[in-house]
Amino acid sequence: MTVIVEVPEELSARVPVEQRGPGLDRDAVRLLVSRGTAVSHHAFVELPLLLRAGDLLVVNTSPTLAAAVGGWIGHARVVVHFSTRGDDGRWAVELREPDGHGTTRARAGAPAGTEVRLVGGARLVLEEPLSARGERLWWARVPGDVLGVLREHGRAVRYAYTERDQPLSVYQTVFALPSPDGAGSAEMPSAGRPFTARMVAELVSRGVQFAPVTLHTGVASGEAHEPPYPERFVVPEASARLIGAVRAGGGRVIAVGTTAVRAVESAAGADGVVRARAGWTDLVVTPERGVRVVDGLLTGLHEPEASHLLMLEAVAGRAAVDRGYEEALRGRYLWHEFGDVHLVLPG
Repeated sequence: MTVIVEVPEELSARVPVEQRGPGLDRDAVRLLVSRGTAVSHHAFVELPLLLRAGDLLVVNTSPTLAAAVGGWIGHARVVVHFSTRGDDGRWAVELREPDGHGTTRARAGAPAGTEVRLVGGARLVLEEPLSARGERLWWARVPGDVLGVLREHGRAVRYAYTERDQPLSVYQTVFALPSPDGAGSAEMPSAGRPFTARMVAELVSRGVQFAPVTLHTGVASGEAHEPPYPERFVVPEASARLIGAVRAGGGRVIAVGTTAVRAVESAAGADGVVRARAGWTDLVVTPERGVRVVDGLLTGLHEPEASHLLMLEAVAGRAAVDRGYEEALRGRYLWHEFGDVHLVLPG
């Protein structure tokens, strides 16, 4: 694993950039660009000048759900994070406890059979841990309309480094589309957040293309930094064909976010050809596995222990990751979903 110095607390982005001053839009974040170990500093609005005609941006269309709902176990208050809906109707959930400051902290697991009463009267019952790796996430049986509960009583999942609750619209990217079955992501595919309709239009005008994919991301581990769990994804036929055409024509395939990497690499065969696929992926992209399709990556800045950094290392190499993060810390870039972004291009 890449070893990187600790990120100072003051470099956490506490509010969205558009709330930091008058006249700011989502694209008013900074952009660190790595080409191998060469690093340059830019504004995100310069992105169209850093890409070239024929490049392809793979974007995640998953919408963000209001996945945090208050509840009780007996008389103890809890917050339930709804992570992923299973094919059998159960939900993978994480139980957390209020920290007294408007956010939550990790909570010791509860035994199978534990009943949680949710705000609004719904109830869920924990059945079994999602994985043998630990008991952070549990499969739970939730009678009734869970998506209705989330719409009426849920709020966006929020962590302690943020300043306050935000409307769900703050957590939707310009690429988000409603899913036919109402599914979505427990946490925002945040690399797409700085894009505005104006930026997308300029990129298209300059000959940059977009390939939509969908990956519904579950609740990340803020404390344990576990590898990602299986997640639902779709790579449509049209996007698979477009990726193939761009690669055949010498263009660069650049994923917007680690979720887009996971989706497109899950649809790539050993021959490197992307084919339409839908279902569940348990792929963990590591330097040992490598990438078969993705040439570059636009991503947020992740905590040093996060498994995302293994994926970044698979795309860029360890030396580039170390150098990029060294420069991000030196340049006082902001971390997390409301922070600055990092574009990794081939050297």
